[in-house]
Amino acid sequence: MEYLVALADERQFTRAAELTGVSQSGLSAAIRNLEAELGTRLFTRTTRRVEPTEAGLALLPFARSMLSCATEARDAVVQVSRELAGTLRVGAEQCLGLVDVASLLERFHRRYPRVEIAFTQAGSHELLAGVRDGDLDAAFVATADHVGVLPRTVLGQEPVVLLCPPEHPLASRAAVDRADLAGESFIDFHPSWAVRQLNDDAFAARGVRRRVRFSVNDVHTLLDLVDRGLGVALVPRHVAGKPQAARLVVVPVEADGAADWVVSVVTSPGHDSAAPHFVELLDDAPATVPPPVPVP
Repeated sequence: MEYLVALADERQFTRAAELTGVSQSGLSAAIRNLEAELGTRLFTRTTRRVEPTEAGLALLPFARSMLSCATEARDAVVQVSRELAGTLRVGAEQCLGLVDVASLLERFHRRYPRVEIAFTQAGSHELLAGVRDGDLDAAFVATADHVGVLPRTVLGQEPVVLLCPPEHPLASRAAVDRADLAGESFIDFHPSWAVRQLNDDAFAARGVRRRVRFSVNDVHTLLDLVDRGLGVALVPRHVAGKPQAARLVVVPVEADGAADWVVSVVTSPGHDSAAPHFVELLDDAPATVPPPVPVP
């Protein structure tokens, strides 16, 4: 059921296999076996995309319900068999996309009701400083800088795409190079956000100067300013799938060796921390990543 849900969400065997931690051939075989058991095709396959059939769409809500029930059953067993108390201090950068932090916090609270949860939202660099200084037990960040020897688990990665209004001259381009953006006005996040540092480093590596006219600390504000024609933005691909970005045009950025946007969970090495119990929930969490945003 987890494979079915991941494939229905991702519409691609490769990405679904990555999310579920299985080989592509193993996932494909599992889907074929399920189709054989049910006596019908659940997906139509083409060279570029996988689409659920009518039967697959009919099964999908039951599959999600089964996964939810299995998760709740595990949590119920853990709750009565393990005693854990104290405080869990967790931080996350806003709008990570590749992990559902709120869902993980809910599950942890259900499993360990005696643990008091303290949650902080901030930029990745501030969060890393909090883990290093002992102020946080775990943090979900989108940078590999300044991690040092802190325990780190990579959860996924995405490319950066350009967002612009449909009337912008670049909106009709199949792709853009960072050199094409030299004269543009940018809307970007505060320097404490990981994607801002990623963008700054990518342009500096190409020797391209850019002008950031607006620095914001909120994804929806960024999308609103782009929509009003006040500038363009370079954001992780999942941001382009937000309802507030529905009118905007997504333009791929040509590969030039710049790093992708990578999401990780970083934990404190403290032995009495509740962080390991929190992070272990990631191992059996069903795939919740939204499907990739289609780009030209």
